[in-house]
Amino acid sequence: MNINDNFVQTFQLETSNLRGRVVRLGSVLDDILSAHDYPLPISHLVAESATLTLALSSMLKYEGIFTLQAQGDGPLKMIVSDVTTGGNLRACASYDSERFQASREQLSALKTTESAQNHLAQYLGKGYIAFTVDQGQYAERYQGIVELKGSSLIDCVRHYFQQSEQIGTGIKMAVGQRDGKWRASAIMLQNMPEDGANNLAGVANVEEDDWRRAMILLDSCTEDEFLSPALDSNDLLFRLFHEDGVRVYDRQPVQKKCRCDRERVENILFTMSEEDLEHVCVNGSIDMTCEFCSKTYVFDYDDLMHKIKTRES
Repeated sequence: MNINDNFVQTFQLETSNLRGRVVRLGSVLDDILSAHDYPLPISHLVAESATLTLALSSMLKYEGIFTLQAQGDGPLKMIVSDVTTGGNLRACASYDSERFQASREQLSALKTTESAQNHLAQYLGKGYIAFTVDQGQYAERYQGIVELKGSSLIDCVRHYFQQSEQIGTGIKMAVGQRDGKWRASAIMLQNMPEDGANNLAGVANVEEDDWRRAMILLDSCTEDEFLSPALDSNDLLFRLFHEDGVRVYDRQPVQKKCRCDRERVENILFTMSEEDLEHVCVNGSIDMTCEFCSKTYVFDYDDLMHKIKTRES
């Protein structure tokens, strides 16, 4: 894994006091998506979800797991991505293949272009997006929920900050394949309130002209600049904001790592009824596949039933 291609980095613009994060994913994202055989639009949305998860989690001080979950009534039922404080990232999606194919055929008949800007409405439909911070027994669980609104996951995040946090937030992201490998990158800029009195998001602690100028500069960044393996993120930040004085901080590495293991999967099986276990048993064994990493755990049915009866006695 290349730390210079899989990381989150905090930065600050000195003249306007705006704070930001850069997310870059290369081999880690490609490994996550390669574990599945998702259709292209779903892979694209999973990549967006993973990238946003890193950007949003880097705002918080926590010890545990940050989760982003989008759920709707469309053919794409759910997208989930989470990251630990140590930078272990995973992501997956759940979808109805028949409804998804029918939706694609309908779009094709209508000559509607499949783009990153309308995947949300096409496939997720109506629903919600939730942000959850779980610190286990050490602190209270926090969750923010907002309606799926807009044409992209970025629109949903902006809507959340405007409605719930009243923090001016600008995000630019690119996801795509280069030489057959998935890549993603994002820059998020925020006007963070210094005293909790940010009543007008985007202008409370910074001159309005500075905020607008920063958003124009951010929007000028091209997809090729975001996704080029040859362009270092520090060079990109300098190109965009050199007149504002960019201060960058240490990069926090990101790696693909699932939290599934045999014991956890077995404990799930222990909670199932004997009837359900018989239903999923094939040729004397039960195969359980992790939705995140696609690793399959095989359990002998008779051995499992013996353990269950031993636990009950």
